Amino acid sequence: MTEELNPFKIAQQQFDEAAKILGLEPAMREMLRWPRREYRFTIPVKLDDGTTRIFHGYRVQYNDARGPTKGGLRWHPDETMDTVRALSAWMTWKTAVVDIPLGGGKGGITCDPKKLSEGEKERLARGWMRVAARELGEHRDSPAPDVYTTPQIMAWMMDEYETIVGRSHPAVITGKPLPLGGSQGRGDATARGGVYTVREACKVLDVDPHGAYAVQGFGNAGQYAALLHQEVLGGGKLVAVSDSGGGVYNPDGIDPRAIVDHKLKSGVVKDFPGTKPISNEDLLELDVNVLYPSALENVIHGRNAGNIKARICCELANGPTTPEADQILHNNGVHVIPDFLANAGGVTVSYFEQVQGTYNYFWTLEQVHRELDEKMTRAYHDVLKMQKSMNVHPRLAAYLVSVARVAEAVKLRGWV
Repeated sequence: MTEELNPFKIAQQQFDEAAKILGLEPAMREMLRWPRREYRFTIPVKLDDGTTRIFHGYRVQYNDARGPTKGGLRWHPDETMDTVRALSAWMTWKTAVVDIPLGGGKGGITCDPKKLSEGEKERLARGWMRVAARELGEHRDSPAPDVYTTPQIMAWMMDEYETIVGRSHPAVITGKPLPLGGSQGRGDATARGGVYTVREACKVLDVDPHGAYAVQGFGNAGQYAALLHQEVLGGGKLVAVSDSGGGVYNPDGIDPRAIVDHKLKSGVVKDFPGTKPISNEDLLELDVNVLYPSALENVIHGRNAGNIKARICCELANGPTTPEADQILHNNGVHVIPDFLANAGGVTVSYFEQVQGTYNYFWTLEQVHRELDEKMTRAYHDVLKMQKSMNVHPRLAAYLVSVARVAEAVKLRGWV
């Protein structure tokens, strides 16, 4: 049988397993298997050459029983409604597992931002907001950055929203630049939250935090993971990193700051001095203490999961591991910190930004880090406790924690 790779079907499959163990009644299962609302947008944008191109955009508000929906906006050539549905589902479970009073949403535009000028990006950002604005708001649905979107794009979107409604609403968008109501600590929050959970996992599993680690995917989260692993854990040897153009490897170690600077200057990690090439696939199979998959979906699957040698796999990407691979990794003793726990630091600090913007009072960086550490540490141990009590793999344990919390909110509201 061919392994299922449709991200939304994977999300439903993962949910179904948890719902069965929790004994959810049929109506509740059906309620939580599907988005509450989903929107498709057509966005005309005038390009720099004077022609007009039609882009296709999406927004899914998966479940708002626990609070307003929250989730990023991805600009990617392969963006589809099923991808957005899956990501909005995972965001629902993500906000629940860290116990913040939000639901899950996600959005995107099918485009290749690398082929757009700054002016075209601005017109696309404002065009998306013009068609989506009536469905948004800090008490309804608040977007944030995701793959190939930036604080500047968020700034344009917030400005367009405020132009439409005619008043200030800084909390409608998070991940903004600091001068426009962004939060301290938002830039590295996804990776920092993940590294906090790795710190806790090293304690529990008696894994040396100063051993070798590798980062697959070297965008924002991957770059910060390379840097923060050593900062938060007090050491560690980065041996490999990769991006869409390939990877580099040095068993004696790579200077995290130097490789990040190289990536920022050249746009790629290849040809970094003192390293040899390595493929994304081979990087995943290195013998390291900690592996950070930080790229896109389904990179660890039934065909390569048996070759994964990492002691801890911290999923900073969304959906990097298929259900078939999950069971293989668990049977082989690989401790997976599942995506919607591992990368929940981003939405947690986005929530902090939403709170700060709503009451117009902003926190220090130290306060943001302290609050994030507390949230992530508690969430990791909630999932670990569930894993031990139910004798299941970590992702299923995280689902059991999250789905139970969302189902309770749905029940209390009287929806089911």
